[in-house]
Amino acid sequence: MHQLLLVLLGLLTCICTRHAVAAEVTAVVRAARILDVEKGAILTGHEVRVAGERIVAVAPATSGSPRRGVTILDLGDATLLPGLIDVHTHLIDDAMEYSPAAPLTRSGAQMAYRAIPNALATLRAGFTTVRDLGTYRALVDVALRDAIDRGWVAGPRMQPAGAYVTMTGGAGALTGLAPDVTLPLELRFGVADGPDQVRQRVRALARGGVGVIKVLSSGAILTPGSVPGAREFTDEELGAAVDEAARAGLKVACHAHGAEGAKAAIRAGVASIEHGSLLDDEGLRMMKAKGIFLAPNVYEGEADAAASPGHTPEMLASGEGLGGALREVTRKAHRLGVPLAFGTDAAVIPHGTNAKQFAEYVACGLTPLEAIRTATTNAARLLGWEDRVGRLTPGAFADMIAVGGNPLEDVKRLEKPLFVMKGGGVIVGPSGVAR
Repeated sequence: MHQLLLVLLGLLTCICTRHAVAAEVTAVVRAARILDVEKGAILTGHEVRVAGERIVAVAPATSGSPRRGVTILDLGDATLLPGLIDVHTHLIDDAMEYSPAAPLTRSGAQMAYRAIPNALATLRAGFTTVRDLGTYRALVDVALRDAIDRGWVAGPRMQPAGAYVTMTGGAGALTGLAPDVTLPLELRFGVADGPDQVRQRVRALARGGVGVIKVLSSGAILTPGSVPGAREFTDEELGAAVDEAARAGLKVACHAHGAEGAKAAIRAGVASIEHGSLLDDEGLRMMKAKGIFLAPNVYEGEADAAASPGHTPEMLASGEGLGGALREVTRKAHRLGVPLAFGTDAAVIPHGTNAKQFAEYVACGLTPLEAIRTATTNAARLLGWEDRVGRLTPGAFADMIAVGGNPLEDVKRLEKPLFVMKGGGVIVGPSGVAR
């Protein structure tokens, strides 16, 4: 018995030693200001301590020399805050190369390679996490996520949708082709008609390793023959998608411009409405009551949409007036207290310009702090990743950015990050000094 106790004590000692070593600080990040996004407070004289890829402490800055081997990153007169989150991107696509037939002109490998610079541009812009909501060639986004997670390429953390779950000829389908053209499965992977087919497609996507399900309950601007305000999918089909996703532990994001399509999705229990351009007051009240997020993409880019050679006159006409309508919906949602999450729909805007939307949110009535929360604490809650991203707190990933000056005074400062760290690795900015 005595010997057994000694063995157990030795094992416990080894375990404790291993944990102590794992928790040893490997890097310290200092800045003149640290933004506590939860409390809305600016901390001065503090530092963030990192062990490996995680934060272990946010505490008053220490004086004197740190232990040997610790990297010191002193950012000077800057504000440090959590890495940003965009809950609606399409890293596989590129707006300036868009055309209805574009997915037919590239293989899956070509699309994956083309996505790599998009992912890097997004990360370097300070967006360390994205929810990537669909691609025409199924599961290429899942492959990109896996490549990033394995360190093969650089990019943000991804929660990919894998494909668009849409009705035949719907907003997420490849349309405008000759009627005798039969698409391969990977280009119609999410097309479903009726509740049973919807369940089957959701199951297939879940087996494919997606992190979220994307459904479309109204028409879309960039789908030939589609009417953005028109209803798509029945109540039963939307209910089947939400129920089947829940069985797999997944949330559902719903593309909806039209009010009726959005309200059908809200009744079904989706986690978020994407766009919501034509939402009415009833729909907004329903969202508030259920805690459903709105992800409004109010930033439309510097150039006119006509600059993209793939945007036909029909597409431009179908989107006429939706931008102004969405801004008014965003103002109403904010006043009512509907939870808002930061979603840009990049690649509809160029990848890497995501942060320009903060100023647009402020123009819709949000304070700079509220706008920042849409891309940090709110977005993390929508993703179900509150324990790992969206805040500088012990146990979370060491994902953080720094900007010059105070973004609470000028939210446009977020457009030019001086420093980006993901998982303890420096992406943009000084590499630090090892002591």
